[in-house]
Amino acid sequence: MTSPPVQDINSHAHEGTKAPDLAPHNIAEHLGKLGLSRFSGVYLWALFILIFALWVPDTFLTATTARAIGAGQAVVAVVALAALFTLVVGEYDLSVAQNMGFCALVAGELMTTSHLSPVAAVAITLFAGAFVGLLNGVLVAYVGVSSFIATLGMTSVLLAAEEAIAHGEYVQQVPTSFQGLTSHSILGIPSVIFYAIGLAAIAWYALEHTPVGRRMYAAGANAEAARLAGVRTRRYKFGAFIVCGLGASIAGILLLAQLGSVDQTVGPPYLLPAFAACFLGSTQFKPGRFNVWGTILALYLLATGVQGLQLAGGQLWITDLFNGVALIGAVSIAVISERRQVSRQTKQTAEEIAASEALAQKTPVAPEVRLTRG
Repeated sequence: MTSPPVQDINSHAHEGTKAPDLAPHNIAEHLGKLGLSRFSGVYLWALFILIFALWVPDTFLTATTARAIGAGQAVVAVVALAALFTLVVGEYDLSVAQNMGFCALVAGELMTTSHLSPVAAVAITLFAGAFVGLLNGVLVAYVGVSSFIATLGMTSVLLAAEEAIAHGEYVQQVPTSFQGLTSHSILGIPSVIFYAIGLAAIAWYALEHTPVGRRMYAAGANAEAARLAGVRTRRYKFGAFIVCGLGASIAGILLLAQLGSVDQTVGPPYLLPAFAACFLGSTQFKPGRFNVWGTILALYLLATGVQGLQLAGGQLWITDLFNGVALIGAVSIAVISERRQVSRQTKQTAEEIAASEALAQKTPVAPEVRLTRG
């Protein structure tokens, strides 16, 4: 019996030194393997509420603050839901926030400059956002460009388009009937919150309870294995980018209705909190998997912390700091977790090979038996 070649051991050792894979599904998987409770975000959210209720009770424990957190994060929630579809299939769309700002400008220009009706403007805007997603999908799924590069380049293209549309000025004085989309309340709750919850329910059902959603998760978890199993991974990645673009256009329409005026800088600030919510949300409810309700929970968890700190006297920049630290911390822990797992697997493989070699040396070789005719 021959011993396993030495180069096999070296190859296993070499695997332990490779850089961690930063694909979205891998980060989500390792975030989910940290041993955290599936509902730790709920407990942390309750703790935040308790801390700020004791710290600044006069300003935090008010209906105004609750409405501000709920309505203020509704558009971010829609952007996060849009980005979630591309993360599920293992890709990034870094242009989602810029696409939202672009669509808000397009809708505003169509109603104020071209004097189109709100219905026509909304229809054209939805098409524009989906078309941007289609371009991203073609570049990533069929041309083979990295989603990071393709969508980063698309961000710059959209910024140029916004500058050409707005010329550095605000688009304002949109029709009152259009602003009515988000200006009314139901039982004291701003209507924009119901839009966000409704879209979240649709996204949850599509991803968790339809064959299309299951195939999208399969394409993101292991594209090659899914392809060999008959899943047309390119098609699902292409579709995910279109859905993301459509979601960005919906967010842009809601944002314009909510603010009443926008300019070319309105989109980028929404990117970081949306991605932070998606990655933190992958530790909740279904650890290791991007999911809708985990994303919503993470979004409002972060928003509650930011709002509480601001009411306690924090500066405006605390929002960017809070979201940035949350995203960096989540991804960093995922990378460290992956390295430790690879190291453990390498050590276990080396021990198994060493044990097999030791067993081979102790096992006697059976004598050769020759048969002869009598």
